Amino acid sequence: MKWHRGRLTQTLGAMGLTATLTVAAQAAGQGDMLDLAPMPPAKAGNPAMIELGKQFFFDRRLSGDWGVSCASCHDPAKGWGDGLALSKGYPSMEYFRNSPTVLNAAHRKRFLWDGRLDGADPGTLARDMITEAHTMNMDGRLMQERLQQVPEYAALWQKWRNDDINGMRVFNAVGEFITSLETRNAPFDDFAKGDSTAITKEAQHGYALFKGKAGCVSCHNGPIGSDGKLHKTGVPEHPDVLNNPLRTITMLRHYATSGMPNYMSARSDVGAYAISKDERDVGKFQTAQLRDLKYTAPYMHNGVFDTLEEVVAFYNQGGGEGSALSPLTLSTAEQQALVAFLLTLSGDPLIVEDPGQPDMQPRVFGKN
Repeated sequence: MKWHRGRLTQTLGAMGLTATLTVAAQAAGQGDMLDLAPMPPAKAGNPAMIELGKQFFFDRRLSGDWGVSCASCHDPAKGWGDGLALSKGYPSMEYFRNSPTVLNAAHRKRFLWDGRLDGADPGTLARDMITEAHTMNMDGRLMQERLQQVPEYAALWQKWRNDDINGMRVFNAVGEFITSLETRNAPFDDFAKGDSTAITKEAQHGYALFKGKAGCVSCHNGPIGSDGKLHKTGVPEHPDVLNNPLRTITMLRHYATSGMPNYMSARSDVGAYAISKDERDVGKFQTAQLRDLKYTAPYMHNGVFDTLEEVVAFYNQGGGEGSALSPLTLSTAEQQALVAFLLTLSGDPLIVEDPGQPDMQPRVFGKN
């Protein structure tokens, strides 16, 4: 008999059958029980690309109207998100999903809430966000010409490559910067490496619940606490998506440009279905990472929960409408212990200062 590991572990985790989950992991060829892991040592990136990417990340000239930058929705002071339930998106628009943190992006298996982009390709993530009409609305050719008019950027570029600033490599530089953003010194990491005093007894109890009775580990595992897979947990719709015409328009346009059939009839966020066109994916979203939850509220793909207590209570009741999860039957004290544990996954705040926008200058004739 062959089992599909993702479906099996999700079902068993929801039932809270810890011993059976061990067997399931072994049947899937994993050998050891699923678990969280300490953050691995950071991999050295390309310093010249990272510096360029940082400049571009904060530069509003990468948006169509010169009004927003990547940092507008991924603000270092707000956990590298925007602190809003639903993102503002491009000026004069309103977006219909939450702006997720870009912290620890190097460890993501997939990007975006619907998982439509490969986590191994951050350059394409940057291109998608910069050129998409809903977010930064930039034409790549115009972006290239703008950046070529900045002497400081041309000089930085020459430290990396012996050619002119050009489109896709700009996106790759932004991606290199994003994947350099890793958080460190989370108490859980010290605990996982053997320091039993690194987290409180309450948090340790929460960790045991996380792996056992609550079954969270079936989807939240690995160094960032995400299996990178799509799951339907029945998260309630955020009311402003349909109450605010600007958000509704953005959602329907996303469906239209994704080739979703009968998109004008949709009145909910269908998640991965808009990409896959597989009805089994209606309402499925990628597992959120658990790192740095202290800084990244509100939570879920639509920011519908303001606190971790609300998130835990939601899963304790077995999720929402259409969820395959079962109630966890955690007591109030157990729910508090689980929240205490989740907070131990937050490291030191990672603050990067805005380097500012160097002025543009006309290029010398004949060297364009």
